[in-house]
Amino acid sequence: MGVADRYYMRDEYHAPHITTKLIIVLIVAFVIQSALYFYGDINAYTHLALTAGGLAHGKVWQLFTFQFLHSVPMPWHVLINCFGLYFFGRRVEETLGAKRFLTVYLLAGAVGGLLQAALTMALPRHPDYPVVGASAGVYGIMAIFCTQHPMDEIRTFVYFFPITVRAYVLLLVLGLFALYGAIVPYSNVANGAHLGGLLFGIFYVRKGRMLFENLADRLPFLGRRDGKSNPLGSLAKHSPRASERAKGRKQSTVFVSDEVDPILDKISSQGIDSLTDHEREILEKARKKMR
Repeated sequence: MGVADRYYMRDEYHAPHITTKLIIVLIVAFVIQSALYFYGDINAYTHLALTAGGLAHGKVWQLFTFQFLHSVPMPWHVLINCFGLYFFGRRVEETLGAKRFLTVYLLAGAVGGLLQAALTMALPRHPDYPVVGASAGVYGIMAIFCTQHPMDEIRTFVYFFPITVRAYVLLLVLGLFALYGAIVPYSNVANGAHLGGLLFGIFYVRKGRMLFENLADRLPFLGRRDGKSNPLGSLAKHSPRASERAKGRKQSTVFVSDEVDPILDKISSQGIDSLTDHEREILEKARKKMR
């Protein structure tokens, strides 16, 4: 169990529900987009899909609207993204919580869109075709999961043949394909957006998480954790439910620092065979808390 695992053991469990709602939103948006295209002769790509030219003309909303559009009329594009969001999004949301998960997902998509547009402007012979799809955000969520759990085994398919790989291997393969496609656009797939989403996800786990939390503390309209910068903060701080959550977080932190960390240090220095039965019971208790 590495340093990243110790850090995430301190998080509370959050039941995933935003992931399901987000999948429903993507499917409903796809149905509306298809209906407008077939029955209203309205192409949502015109103003809502992402293009480098659109950003150059100030259409910054495209960085977010393109994430809710997909190729029509065939549903495979939206279904693949929904499957990826379902399998990886729930696990990440359990760690991050609903609000933080949704924020990170949308930011990963926006960063991916920015990188795609920047590559289109900077590199020659990169066509400025409209970019649509939730792939950049999904890639960001996948990167977060694979960075948090690099040794987890993941079953995937290669030309309908199932294979099992470690999470870090999957992340490496996806990154290499995205990097190659971003430099050499061999298809109309927005590999630059995929690459941007992956890089954002990795950055968030390694460095960005603490930066985002510090930013939330500094912005008055978000409220500081001590409840001093927002009048509502002190009310929330002293509510019974908030006090109960704070007590639970404190107990979890004390349990990890006092009980689990010394055992992890012992495993690092002496090996897992050196543990006593009591220490093994403590680790089992910690594993159940993580679940």
